[in-house]
Amino acid sequence: EVRVTAMLELGSPLEMIQLLQTPWEERFKICLSLVKLLFYLAHSPLGSIVLLDFQPRQFVMVDGNLKVTDMDDASTEELSCKEDNDCTLDFPTKSFPLKCSTVGKCEGINEKKNLFNAYRYFFTYLLPHSAPPPLQPFLSDILNATGDLRYGINETLKAFEKVLHLYKSGLYLRKRPLLLKEDYKCWPSYSHLGCLLSVHSAEEAAAICNSQSQCQSFIVTQQRTWTGRPLASFQSSPTDLIPDVNAVVYIKRSASSGERL
Repeated sequence: EVRVTAMLELGSPLEMIQLLQTPWEERFKICLSLVKLLFYLAHSPLGSIVLLDFQPRQFVMVDGNLKVTDMDDASTEELSCKEDNDCTLDFPTKSFPLKCSTVGKCEGINEKKNLFNAYRYFFTYLLPHSAPPPLQPFLSDILNATGDLRYGINETLKAFEKVLHLYKSGLYLRKRPLLLKEDYKCWPSYSHLGCLLSVHSAEEAAAICNSQSQCQSFIVTQQRTWTGRPLASFQSSPTDLIPDVNAVVYIKRSASSGERL
């Protein structure tokens, strides 16, 4: 007898409401994990694989990464056709005409179905909210291109990797002034007990601190996120400090001096 055994990782169920309350960097990581998964499915050794029941409940979180846990509804079958009119990808709010290939299959239908489902179930909710303002045009391009299926999975992965590179390197900061005033709210924070945000450098932390009246000091900690960015702790009082030989404290100058941090 030939038997097939599926080994699945034990992970945490995906809770979209909870994810919406997490920092943008963590939400971007989840979307990037999903794009990498869809890239693999589109180029798998078995052919292009479609997830027929594409719902958030089909995924789990394992060590901060998104993984598919239900493969019962995965298929390599692509819709057969005789002409282009046979190839329409239908969703509740949109329909997309596709091409009929010379081998009698609707071109890229599995890949495009996965990608649009990722757009409507994940990207629209997790990508734009609380993103760094300089990155928002890049994220809007991703949303528009995947929402219209102008991008395939290859182009989508390249677009995500570009955003990741800009974010990790801090290059996205070069297009704004050193001390950019923002309508800042300390949400979402990495800590429920205070204001703990990921920054690229002390310069970016200074810009955040200067943009909010309640911030009087900040510390760039030794903690780092998955992208390697340090976490900065913002405080309303420069006196409530704990001695730490590895930390540097930045204190805002008094308003009377007319100078900033």
